[in-house]
Amino acid sequence: MKKRQLGKSDIEISDLTLGCMSLGTNVQQGKKMIDYALDKGINHLDTADLYHFGENEKIVGEAIKHRRSDVVVTTKVGNHFEKGKDDWFWDPSKKYIHKAVRDSLQRLNTDYIDVYMLHGGTLEDPIDETIEAFDELKKDGLIRAYGISSIRPNVVREYAIRSSIDILMTQYSLLDRRPEEAILPIAEEYKIGVVARGPLAQGLLSNKADEVLDKKAEAGYLDYSYSELKSLYYELEQALPDSSLQQLAMYYAANHPAITSTVFGASSLEQLEKNIAVHQSINEITDAAYPILQQLSKASQYEQHR
Repeated sequence: MKKRQLGKSDIEISDLTLGCMSLGTNVQQGKKMIDYALDKGINHLDTADLYHFGENEKIVGEAIKHRRSDVVVTTKVGNHFEKGKDDWFWDPSKKYIHKAVRDSLQRLNTDYIDVYMLHGGTLEDPIDETIEAFDELKKDGLIRAYGISSIRPNVVREYAIRSSIDILMTQYSLLDRRPEEAILPIAEEYKIGVVARGPLAQGLLSNKADEVLDKKAEAGYLDYSYSELKSLYYELEQALPDSSLQQLAMYYAANHPAITSTVFGASSLEQLEKNIAVHQSINEITDAAYPILQQLSKASQYEQHR
């Protein structure tokens, strides 16, 4: 697994990230899957305080406690919830961030968080106050780097201009190329490392794409109608017959120069094994495939997210 520098920080993360949200609530199964990922060279684990209302962080903490120095842990903040209540509200205030980071540290069973991200954000937020909170946590040694998870270019640009963020997590795939229009150029301009989530587009670019399409996307997906998706699958198969749809999807998301790592989730050890194997196989795809993928897919627009 390749390691890449995260933004301007001194942190290096694997070019494949394990998204822990799908691990479920079985501690032993979660630990087994995380151990497998780490043994295969993945060093970056992505979680959030909101996932199962803190239980996901506890599973991650239990899994890494004997190998903490080998792991880069990312968690997120901004969704204010209270223990025992299955409800939350958006709260990017300094007061809540300072409280939430300490709760996350306790659940993760660690004295520092490698990467702390704001879990969303709008232009109406108290952005300077939010940034100040992250800077204070970094100065105090509670976090090593910080950033934002967002699909909104204008919000991303505000944080890029006004803070020292090192990481941006955003949705990006062959079917959702919106980040190419605005977000990825911002990241390149400000030397921010991008972690791409959703490279398989909710399974529509997996090896079970036709099955997922019939279940989830009869009305289409983003800019694509149902018939356009079927047509795209056929065109990709004809143009690049030596590679599976999932290989091409993971290759495309990883190939943009702004991308530091791609995130995938898994709900079983078998699925985890297959996803890692597919990622490792994308090195077999030649550079000639990239312009073909760009030509066949749509360059999505960001109108609804400005």
